[in-house]
Amino acid sequence: EVQLQASGGGLVQAGGSLRLSCAASGFTFDDYDIGWFRQAPGKEREGVSCISSGGGSTYYTDSVKGRFTISRDNAKNTVFLQMNSLSPEDAAVYYCAADPHYCSAYGWINPQGYDMSYWGKGTQVTVSS
Repeated sequence: EVQLQASGGGLVQAGGSLRLSCAASGFTFDDYDIGWFRQAPGKEREGVSCISSGGGSTYYTDSVKGRFTISRDNAKNTVFLQMNSLSPEDAAVYYCAADPHYCSAYGWINPQGYDMSYWGKGTQVTVSS
């Protein structure tokens, strides 16, 4: 059974930090690119970041560049999203998803995350002002 489980969300004050984790099982993890997405109430889903299967390529949406860092540990089938300098605009449910062709050295192919192979359940991030 394929599983992607996001965790690490919570309530943090503006300016604070959180580290999200995405633990995967049931598929060959190091063959898959991993993306982080978020969706706030009343807003469309947004691609936040992507890391290629080998970890050599990373991408970020403009609003989080310089504040968020994505990384992966293929030995532990886990991807991380370190989020610093959080603002209320970052508040959302954060999801991770996997696909063999989501991003690569050639670019972030599918930032919106259409037709991703696997999706996990989200984790809530709340940022108080």
